[in-house]
Amino acid sequence: MDGMLHAGRQLLRFAWLQARCCAFAVALIGGIATSSLLPELPLARYDLVLAYGVVLAVLARRLGWDSARDTAVIAACHLIGLLFELVKVQLGSWSYPEAALTKIAGVPLYGGFLYAAVGSYVCRAWRLMELHLTGYRPRIMAVLAAAVYLNFFTHHWLPDVRWWLAAAMVGATAGARVCYRVGGSRHHMPLGLSFALIGFFLWVAENAATFVGAWSYPHQLDGWQPVTFSKAAAWALLISVTFVLVASSRTAVTALPPGGDGGQESTKDAEPSGRGILSRTKIGDNRCASESTSSTSGGAPDLRVCCAGRGTRRTAASTSR
Repeated sequence: MDGMLHAGRQLLRFAWLQARCCAFAVALIGGIATSSLLPELPLARYDLVLAYGVVLAVLARRLGWDSARDTAVIAACHLIGLLFELVKVQLGSWSYPEAALTKIAGVPLYGGFLYAAVGSYVCRAWRLMELHLTGYRPRIMAVLAAAVYLNFFTHHWLPDVRWWLAAAMVGATAGARVCYRVGGSRHHMPLGLSFALIGFFLWVAENAATFVGAWSYPHQLDGWQPVTFSKAAAWALLISVTFVLVASSRTAVTALPPGGDGGQESTKDAEPSGRGILSRTKIGDNRCASESTSSTSGGAPDLRVCCAGRGTRRTAASTSR
């Protein structure tokens, strides 16, 4: 019974952390949904959503949702997404049917915020859940992510190799794990599985976004219909681009305050101090960048200790004795 209660509490904590990670995305989709209910205004709806997105990004920075580094990564996601939109809309993959002053080649400038929201999610998850990677192959993943991005364009003229790329991605992520904290416990899952899960929930979010008129696929122009499930696989591949971009912008750093509960909001990079435990590992090291004191052997902590062990957190007070 105690085990079930603990698992239930952990599940609720995990859900709450995920909700916090999705704050920017939820606020953005909520604003788009609200804009569809407004009466006719002098300002076009797409222009209004763009202004809302800018205000939301500024607020996210001021409220501490995003650090300066996160904001730079999210801006890069916005630009990459906007380029993606410009090409795909011209090729007829989807459309933004409403008029607006801030449309370029049929794409409203707010379109990049949809990709920025994904970047915000990954950045916030990295911080709030204290993400670390083991067995991650940064160079291979960077090459594959670039190939995935390009294939979304080139498959209109050249053979579509997405399934070959998906197979390569499975191979590249084999043995790689994402380690994360929920409450006082650390957990881990295969990196490839995390991509698949994020892809599924992005497909769910895409259905919500198209329902409120964020954009429309050709089969939705005469009335909303669900987005085909194959898009979940496309999102699972595309999330690799965002993940590689976020991972390349940082090293895995954890600063644990005495008695902390993990997942603390902080927009500052962790710095060594006498009040916490700090360990730092370059992304791609085949070690878990977890508490250095969780292993007293002096060697590299293994996956079980770093990622799955319970009770591995120790305060500065306990290490000073």
